[in-house]
Amino acid sequence: MAITLQASDLQARVATILRAAGSSDGEAAKVAANLVLANLSGHDSHGVGMVPRYVDAVLEGGLKPNTAVKVTLDAGALLALDGCRGYGQVVGEQAMQLAMDRAGQSGSCIFALAQAHHLGRIGHFAEMAVARGLVSIHFVNVLSRPVVAAWQGGDGRFGTNPCCIGVPLRGREPFVLDFATSRVAQGKMRVAHNQGKQVEPGTLIDEDGRPTTDPGVVVVPQAKGGYGALMPFGEHKGSGLAIACELLGGALTGGGTWHRKADNSRAVLNGMLTILIDPQRLGTADSFGQEALAFVDWLRQSPPSPGTPGVRLAGEPERAARAQRGREGIAVDEATWAEIVAAGAKVGAAV
Repeated sequence: MAITLQASDLQARVATILRAAGSSDGEAAKVAANLVLANLSGHDSHGVGMVPRYVDAVLEGGLKPNTAVKVTLDAGALLALDGCRGYGQVVGEQAMQLAMDRAGQSGSCIFALAQAHHLGRIGHFAEMAVARGLVSIHFVNVLSRPVVAAWQGGDGRFGTNPCCIGVPLRGREPFVLDFATSRVAQGKMRVAHNQGKQVEPGTLIDEDGRPTTDPGVVVVPQAKGGYGALMPFGEHKGSGLAIACELLGGALTGGGTWHRKADNSRAVLNGMLTILIDPQRLGTADSFGQEALAFVDWLRQSPPSPGTPGVRLAGEPERAARAQRGREGIAVDEATWAEIVAAGAKVGAAV
């Protein structure tokens, strides 16, 4: 049976666990707020269900509380940054603040962030950028047990490797496209497994490379001791984009790529290549604002396909979920809540 909590209550409970795991009050509050915002946005895969893994990663030494981002190269509008295995929700925001300030000065900024612990929902960083009128593009790789198969491959070779694009729309809510390059996020498989649900055909292969609808194949060790894998979205297209994220978010940033046997480490490290552009400094702000709205309005005029509400823009489902869950509370399934309580017990925190 699910437990339903208001966002503020859930955030306070998560912060209690993170403080007990070694974070300062400020860091615990920031990470907890970020996780709860993911739940509010309808993305339980990136929400408070990550807490047990974070606690394990801290105890193993792969996640380092109270760690700030480090600048390793400052070339003005080009930054190389080291997350030093700090909480991604913290070092990611620090990286974005540095880069957004530079984009304000120079009109653009590219930064390469390496060795950040799990950055969470990448759309959060795009939302930071569009709030300042900036366009943002993000390519991210995942250094953890590989859970996604390449197109026509039979086992996991890389992570869910998200791609995200944020575009401000003058006087309107922004366009925020944020997606895993796998058909679904790994965290959604954890949620489905904990809820005892099957998933859509075409989403997964088992440890023998055969199609399956059992999310447990990528969550718990299988009969032969291995795991299954998620499939990329869009066949060769999603697979190609995932590989691009590995090369850009991993190799180019200096954070590294995955090319070794899987291990049982609980840390999740991300590399992120981010491009920020200021339309005002580019000189196209007026035409950009007009054309973007003209195009969006043109899209809205499309008649809905049968049985659908019609065209929606990226970012709208998240904003709708925030409104609904802000009123009704956030439901956490029984298995996930038990894992969170157990994680708290590991560090002496009662929730």
